[in-house]
Amino acid sequence: MASFDVIVVGLGGMGSATALRLASRGVRVLGLERFDPAHARGASHGGSRIIRQSYFEGAEYVPLLLRSYELFEELAADAGRDVISLTGGLMIGLPESRTVAGSRASAERWGLDHEMLDAQELRRRYPTLAPQPGEVALFEAKAGFVRPEATVAANLELAARRGADLRFREPMTSWTRDGDGVRVVTAEGEHTAGHLVITPGPWAPELLADLDVPFRIERQVQFWFRPRGGVGPFRPERHPIYIWEDAGGGQIYGFPAIDGPDDGAKIAFFRRGTETTADALDTAVHDDEIAEMASYCGVRLPDLPGEFRRGEPCLYTTTPDEHFVIGRHPEHPAAVTVACGFSGHGFKFVPVVGEVVADLATTGTTAHPIGLFNPSRFAGNRPI
Repeated sequence: MASFDVIVVGLGGMGSATALRLASRGVRVLGLERFDPAHARGASHGGSRIIRQSYFEGAEYVPLLLRSYELFEELAADAGRDVISLTGGLMIGLPESRTVAGSRASAERWGLDHEMLDAQELRRRYPTLAPQPGEVALFEAKAGFVRPEATVAANLELAARRGADLRFREPMTSWTRDGDGVRVVTAEGEHTAGHLVITPGPWAPELLADLDVPFRIERQVQFWFRPRGGVGPFRPERHPIYIWEDAGGGQIYGFPAIDGPDDGAKIAFFRRGTETTADALDTAVHDDEIAEMASYCGVRLPDLPGEFRRGEPCLYTTTPDEHFVIGRHPEHPAAVTVACGFSGHGFKFVPVVGEVVADLATTGTTAHPIGLFNPSRFAGNRPI
């Protein structure tokens, strides 16, 4: 039975990045994953995720985002993979909407380059868009998309190259304290380490029940449509990513046609999912779901519903305040670090979360601002 410095449980986006950061520091790392590398059962798949700096979810996130951009570029260079592309981005809605006002507040607080567009200018620049009366947009040139599967694969490839022992189809079944460290049990045997990192994705309710965080696991569907007039106006060199909030607070988000005409352009609702569990995920995409999206987006992007190409569900692990959970485990601070509850907006932070968690696992602290993500903030609030 080999002993390690750190065991990382869960090798999706956050876990793979953590394994890479630890291995890059010469730490003896064991990574455990219940599925194959870069699988499609959690939250790190679907070909693309938005990345942006003018962050409507809170200006506190911006320093982490700036570091994440640096690390994505570093990952692309080190792995020789296409993991990040900047297309520009639009945050669209009424001026007082969370999407617009929050993005503008973050941009102004941190001096981020941005431009405000009225409806007429928005239509002139992007004829694919049909803004509603009174809507405006914040344009951010440094927004774009990252590739989730490619990112996870790059993290794992580099982590293994730098000495990490990565094992797939070997889920953790339990763990216990073992002196000053931990003992982890899997179907294949037992492993010991000085510290345990748990990055469980949608398995957080089962693996981290003792955190007292009322996680909600949500099934969210990603849709791809081939535009009626062809993909020309939706090509990534001509069309930005976008997040669009309606007058009732509902949001959609979408991408240009980044994988060619056969795949079309991707669009999805943000937070209009159904509650599920990680093991009960319905992987089918149903006709009524396709019709709902086609009807909704057709008002705002009249050319987009076109031909439905495909759909793919993914999972959000959402906290009540929609902020992350990152830190030393409150009940086991010397032995366990957790990173979970990324609430549908976490993937753009993958490399910096890996850096943060590696800091916490090895030193117990980090220079990054993570006070917003304290795992103890929901203590005692779990519903009966």
